[in-house]
Amino acid sequence: MRYTVLAADYDGTLASQSVVAEETLEALRNLRASGRKLVMVTGRELADLQKIFQSLDLFDRVVAENGAVLYCPADGTTEVLSEPPPQAFLEALRARGVSPLSVGHVIAATFEPHESTVLQTIREFGLEHQVIFNKGAVMVLPAGVNKATGLKKALAELHLSPHNAVGVGDAENDHAFLTVCECAVAVGNALPTLKARADWVTTARNGAGVIELVRSLVHSDLRERVPEIGRHRLPLGHTFADERLTVGAQGTRLLVAGPSGAGKSTIATAFLEQLVHQRYQFCLVDPEGDYTEFPDAIVLGNAGTAPRPEEIADVLRKPSSNVIAVLIGLPKDERPEFLAKLLAALEPVRTETGRPHWLVIDEVHHFLPASAHTPAERVPSMYESSMMITVHPDHVAREALALATVVVAAGANPLATIRAFADRAGEHVPPAPQPPAHDAAVAWFRGDRQAPVSFRPCAPRTSRSRHQRKYAEGTLEPDRSFYFRGPDRKLSLRAQNFELFLQLAEGVDDETWTHHLAAGDYSTWIRQAIKDESLADEVHMVERRAADLSPRDSRLMIAEAINRRYTTAE
Repeated sequence: MRYTVLAADYDGTLASQSVVAEETLEALRNLRASGRKLVMVTGRELADLQKIFQSLDLFDRVVAENGAVLYCPADGTTEVLSEPPPQAFLEALRARGVSPLSVGHVIAATFEPHESTVLQTIREFGLEHQVIFNKGAVMVLPAGVNKATGLKKALAELHLSPHNAVGVGDAENDHAFLTVCECAVAVGNALPTLKARADWVTTARNGAGVIELVRSLVHSDLRERVPEIGRHRLPLGHTFADERLTVGAQGTRLLVAGPSGAGKSTIATAFLEQLVHQRYQFCLVDPEGDYTEFPDAIVLGNAGTAPRPEEIADVLRKPSSNVIAVLIGLPKDERPEFLAKLLAALEPVRTETGRPHWLVIDEVHHFLPASAHTPAERVPSMYESSMMITVHPDHVAREALALATVVVAAGANPLATIRAFADRAGEHVPPAPQPPAHDAAVAWFRGDRQAPVSFRPCAPRTSRSRHQRKYAEGTLEPDRSFYFRGPDRKLSLRAQNFELFLQLAEGVDDETWTHHLAAGDYSTWIRQAIKDESLADEVHMVERRAADLSPRDSRLMIAEAINRRYTTAE
């Protein structure tokens, strides 16, 4: 369930002439029965609302006084979110003929044409207050207080995200909170300016329009409206025609593919930054510790212990928390089962909150391999928005590849990667010219019959360390590990990370050590498998002095070079 909460204005939206029809109340009950939450967002004073509307218990929270008061019907508690206006200011308004003048906990309200007098009095008193209009009403509130701020407070108390909210309103003061909601709906009687900015305008008016919205929510979770909700986009980069290349923040399933060192992690890191910037919650499954230095997420798991799926789910119940699940310590053959358990643990969180908004799986071929039958329930189809990253699209289960809506390829020949994916998926990819620059990537939007487009990926704003945990203490694949074999190939000692490399280097005989040193095997391994040119160059300088150095000295020099760059995780 994507949309877990409906935020609705009262007058002109739920109510007509201050009365909510029984049919509208029944629709709200049906919405509650679907497991969703209800929040009312109104400019009315709470006491006034309680007199005219007897069904406040349908709502999980009521934002009153245009964002200044928060009420919980379940326990009757009221929280005032700002300071009241000075009494002298109110007396000055009355003395100047501002009538009627209604005063709540925070709000002071009158009607046009008193707005000029109100503004002049605010200036004379030097107040940091604002005037908000609502179909002839003139509301005075502290600066920065509006329906949006009140709704955010209500959602935070309910542990929900605005990205899972649908808002519906009709008037000027609804602009703020509708903008906050992922989907903004205007009822048929709304002001033209509100309709122009809404994602969807109902055919019906007032409460009948709300019924129309509720039916669509309960029936399909607004899936048929996704193409219309175009305000929320996530950038991938710029095309060579200098146009922004973006994908939808919902309903997008990205596959990022390319050889090692092609820039997949750079693309993914920049994308994660955009998710953080726009406050979308993500869960990243990181089998090799590539993202442990990402600054805006909680890292769970290390080289010795894999995180528990239930632990990940608990952290994600807080809307502001992103999780990077590090699985360095989990054997490769156990990773598919881990993903299945993680999806099961996340299912109740998704049902209750609609989060995490994005599921990101690095090295997805570890979790959904093509080599074994992958049951449909293990493919994360429950995620409308996801990113899968892999070196080998042909090693990924067809069921997973079929989910991808956008394929992004990086590396020296990204079009070849796109074609390999298309062959694996049994599709035809339209021909496209080679990218005009070596640092370009290619994106193919499946289903639109357009050719793949070349673009320059967004650059991450934050620097990311060079996979330190992965190479220090993780488990490199066999073809990327170092093997101490010796001059006669009598040995086969595998070092799948730097920690084991240094341990084995201490233990092998001098003849084996110097054999690989003189052959330049150490720098070659670091250059080709680790792809750390700087370290490879430093080790190569030691190798060139092999004849002049004792085995002990060369061991120490190479160990020091490695330890300066790759330290084991705490």
